[in-house]
Amino acid sequence: MARNAGASRRVTTDAARRALSFRMVGDIVSELRRVTWPTPRETWRLSLMVVAVSAVIGAFLGIVDLGFGELLTFILGG
Repeated sequence: MARNAGASRRVTTDAARRALSFRMVGDIVSELRRVTWPTPRETWRLSLMVVAVSAVIGAFLGIVDLGFGELLTFILGG
């Protein structure tokens, strides 16, 4: 009986599935060891930067929204 060339290969045994998952966990752990983690000071500084940039963009979009609201009110004659 010929194999279907288009069929994907699947892991059929539980032992093979467990080995695959343990290998994946090992790969994840080895990748996490290579990561350059930020210091607490860098984390704090970058978090404050994100909050500040978000506040500035939020304020800008709020002002633009108010401007468009006033423009629409003027155009519609309200």
